Amino acid sequence: MRLLRNLARRRLRTALTVTGITIGIWALVVFGSMANKISALVDGGSAYYADKIVVTDKSGGGFAAVPMEIALLDDIRALDGVAVAAPQVMTLLDPETMNAGMSLPDMVTGEVPGADEGRERFELRYAQGRGLTPDDAAADVAVLGSDIARKLGLMPGDTIEIRDRTFEVVGVLEPTLTAPDTTVALPLAAAQDVFAQDLPPIVRANLAPEEIVTQVIVYPEAGTDVDILAERIERDIPNASAMTGAEFDEVVGSSVAIFNAIIIGVALISLIVGGLSVINTMAMSVAERTREIGIKRAIGGSRARVVRELVGEAGLIGLIGGLLGLGLGAAVVLLANDAGRSSGTILFELTPGTAIFAVAFSTILGVVAGIIPAWNAARLDPVAALRYE
Repeated sequence: MRLLRNLARRRLRTALTVTGITIGIWALVVFGSMANKISALVDGGSAYYADKIVVTDKSGGGFAAVPMEIALLDDIRALDGVAVAAPQVMTLLDPETMNAGMSLPDMVTGEVPGADEGRERFELRYAQGRGLTPDDAAADVAVLGSDIARKLGLMPGDTIEIRDRTFEVVGVLEPTLTAPDTTVALPLAAAQDVFAQDLPPIVRANLAPEEIVTQVIVYPEAGTDVDILAERIERDIPNASAMTGAEFDEVVGSSVAIFNAIIIGVALISLIVGGLSVINTMAMSVAERTREIGIKRAIGGSRARVVRELVGEAGLIGLIGGLLGLGLGAAVVLLANDAGRSSGTILFELTPGTAIFAVAFSTILGVVAGIIPAWNAARLDPVAALRYE
């Protein structure tokens, strides 16, 4: 309570200092939550690409949905070191959505259930219903990611229309915080038909839907060097690009790391400004309380007590600013996510670690910023301080 009374002596100055720290922590919480979401997406991609090779057409740069002839599947399976090769089709759920901004676009994927022969390690769980089975190969059924199901308000037993074709929803995935949340999974044959409709007429006229895939998932044999196998695929399969987990981390992870560093850097700059405000506030406080400090020293107060009291005030300023900034940042994150939930655009993920770090950082910032003024105050000569006007 004594610390609060001391801070209340100059309410305006204290309020302005707290406001500066609050803004910095708000920026740290908001931008940090954005960085958390991006990192979660990248981590999900890393987990998906681990221990497998994704083969696509080279003209797509490893990510775009470019048609490949399914006949290449047999050539890939014949390569040394390939245990399983599973065909897949990927295309946009809405062909007019070419740019999803900072969120993942809604996608349609098609695969043959069980084609991985139990080698897939990226586990999916179902909140409702079931997954696709081999019996669904010729059926018009779909499994929805959690974001799509929430956005469209669908559940097992409902139907979803894709390219003027109606599919029955048989399952809804639990949230994964990555690509499956924004994906509609179809049997391979159905996805091939959907993808074929998006192709230019001249391409569609020369390729039957059942002859098309957009990527092949390769599971190496035990003991096979993944990088060497990827090089072999690119050398022996015409116009093929082979993406390994290490390459995914290098291409995407490094870019995200730079982006996250920029985001956190902006927030830290705001906090540094807040720290300078704390130093200014405490320096002015020491100047105004010089006689008070002299009296405490004259009646036996130790230097350590003076330092503790002033550093405690500075830390309290940082703590109050941190808590206010966290509350404001959390409100912005929740409101933004709620506003984007209907469209499946979730841009922020506020974790307990981010919240604890924000408050701890602001408190430590206040303590550190108050050390110099407090030390200078403790070194004042009691007699000189008593004479200070």
